[in-house]
Amino acid sequence: MKGNKFVITLISILLGLIIGGIALSITGFNPIEAYKIMFKGVFSNPRYISWTIIRSTPLILTGISVSFAFKTGLFNIGAEGQFIVGSLVATMVGYFFHLPPIIHPIVAILAGILAGAIWGGIAGYLKSKFGINEVITTIMLNWIALYFSNFMVFWEPFKRPNRDASERILDSASIQILEKWKTSDAGRAFLANNNFLKEFLNPPVNFGIIIAILVAILIWYLLKHTTLGYQLRAVGFNKDAAEYGGIDIKRNTILAMMIAGAISGLSGATQVLGVSKETAILATMEGYGFDGMAVALIANSNPLACIPAALLFGGLKYGGSKLQPTMGAPIEVINITIGVIIMFIAMPKLIDIIASVRRRKRGVEVEDSK
Repeated sequence: MKGNKFVITLISILLGLIIGGIALSITGFNPIEAYKIMFKGVFSNPRYISWTIIRSTPLILTGISVSFAFKTGLFNIGAEGQFIVGSLVATMVGYFFHLPPIIHPIVAILAGILAGAIWGGIAGYLKSKFGINEVITTIMLNWIALYFSNFMVFWEPFKRPNRDASERILDSASIQILEKWKTSDAGRAFLANNNFLKEFLNPPVNFGIIIAILVAILIWYLLKHTTLGYQLRAVGFNKDAAEYGGIDIKRNTILAMMIAGAISGLSGATQVLGVSKETAILATMEGYGFDGMAVALIANSNPLACIPAALLFGGLKYGGSKLQPTMGAPIEVINITIGVIIMFIAMPKLIDIIASVRRRKRGVEVEDSK
């Protein structure tokens, strides 16, 4: 079964690339040349590899968030909003709190996790208490998070003068790797003799990727090898059976959404503390949570598989960004490719649903004939 899913995923990726190539051909571009540019745009320079990892890191975490919710029978469409509140709160803690260097980022990350957990927990509570579908509440909470973030950024003590962004976090809250060493005399002298490290460390390399990998392992272990994970998955498989077995459905629904929200909040916190170092005014959603949904689908809701799935997604996005400046090809072709990949991955599930409906209908017809 797992082998079949892996083969389906590989075929879906291949078909996505083929159809993306067809779209390029229709618009008058050489698809082979385009894919060469994309490949070189990711692997030809250590700096490109570094940026691909940086771009993929928040997608690993939002992908895990959505995957975790799927495993527990919930649809966390609110990863985007949880990401936003996580990044906002982490920025505020990173700027307003004055703490020692090692403690400061830990406190800021925990604050982002807590903010995301509360945001996800609201949807979980509304579902368990009033039966409100989490898809509706999380979509609404996404927009509330966006406008709340903009409101806070405009707060006078927090807004940076003459900029549509917040104040930057203090240096003590940063999770960038070797940030000060890279600009020191010793760091420059060392990097001058090591071109690979110089290029690789040029972007804002940070501990986010390590955190994301550890979270993937932790969530996989939680779901597979703990009592809590068993209860959460049982609720997702069959609520009635889980309740009959003595599992508290309402409690586990709230808890599942809180954990999913916490992971997305962590994604926002690591992005702020490791890359942007500020929260900007948002005209629209940034897309980290929605892209995380695509990652979760490619990974088949497996937390560990979210790592390669996000790297693939991030690689396509980053490599694809080189198409327009290099050969004038529209970057939208990358979105077409990703969309086709997701469509083909989802196709077997759709076929299974249709087949099960037809089997039920046949069963009803047999009963009626008797």
